[in-house]
Amino acid sequence: QVQLQESGPGLVKPSQALSLTCAAAGDSITTTYYWWSWIRQPPGKGLEWMGAIAWCGVTYYSPSLKSRTAISRDTSKNQFTLQLSSVTPEDTAVYYCARKYYDCSSSGCNNFYDSWGQGTQVTVSS
Repeated sequence: QVQLQESGPGLVKPSQALSLTCAAAGDSITTTYYWWSWIRQPPGKGLEWMGAIAWCGVTYYSPSLKSRTAISRDTSKNQFTLQLSSVTPEDTAVYYCARKYYDCSSSGCNNFYDSWGQGTQVTVSS
């Protein structure tokens, strides 16, 4: 199992960009079939998947956030980063990084989350 730790500013002003980093320990972010995800939970709401970067560097984003979201990685530091532009108070949430295994074969696909960071609170306010 991998240990994940989010870091970044706890307070961001509206219209600014948010940048969070997730450091992974115990396994490489290039390990095959693992996706490294960002997920958030606004106050009083459920979890919202934002996007992910695969072991090979491919990225996928939530359609509702795609225009404002970018996920990148630094394999030398074994970490990946979320950038969310033009934030508003509606982006206030606890942000989590998580690892997901995803593999498909002729018999079907298997996917599950096996590691989560502790989460970091981000508040958007002037």
